[in-house]
Amino acid sequence: MINVEHVGDVAVVRFEHGKVNALDLELLRAITSTMGELSSAGAIVLTGAGRAFSAGVDLRRIADGGAPYAEEFLPALSEAFLAIFDCPRPVVAAVNGHALAGGCIIAAAADLRLMSGGTIGLTELMVGVQFPTVPLEIARYAFGPSAARLALTAGTFGVDDALRLGLVDEVLGADDLVPAAIRQVATLATYPAHVYAATKEQLHRDARRRIDERRDADDKAATQVWTDERTLGNIKGFLDRLGSR
Repeated sequence: MINVEHVGDVAVVRFEHGKVNALDLELLRAITSTMGELSSAGAIVLTGAGRAFSAGVDLRRIADGGAPYAEEFLPALSEAFLAIFDCPRPVVAAVNGHALAGGCIIAAAADLRLMSGGTIGLTELMVGVQFPTVPLEIARYAFGPSAARLALTAGTFGVDDALRLGLVDEVLGADDLVPAAIRQVATLATYPAHVYAATKEQLHRDARRRIDERRDADDKAATQVWTDERTLGNIKGFLDRLGSR
């Protein structure tokens, strides 16, 4: 599900979960626990196995599990994102392939994003589900003015457009991606750890304040949408359309 390889003081965290590293309850809990275990690591690289970084939420599990699964899933989704966003150590995302919806937010929660292929974007509206507060605020922090375009159009962008829009910091070849991420994050780890952590906290403070102020109310509203029978029907219809292509 998650493979952790240590390269010097850098922990390379690789998602290895199904064909596209889709986010289900088990993977989310593994991300949260892994990030907690690595909170004292020198630095962390996040990447995916296969052709995707992460293609986002496992919609089949949502459709099959219905409201009870969604009610358990959504808090776990936010906790996994925050485990990355709040990590005091340097975190670089090596986006090896598609980073869609929740996969895009995992990348956004990192300090820097490098990309070699695939597409990136927030596709929640295409499926008909509402953003909880945590992913929306992480996207707003990471992508700035582009966050609204991402969220409201559900568009996806290849590597060149992702770089132009500031969604990623650098584009590299597939073979160079993880080594470059390791080099960059190792450089960040040479800075005094307490100063790096304090600087991240300062930068994240406004986003964290909005999360703390709005999370309960917004997440309640999002849960109502995700567990509504109409939404579950929309998800099933979306999956049927994907299957017919």
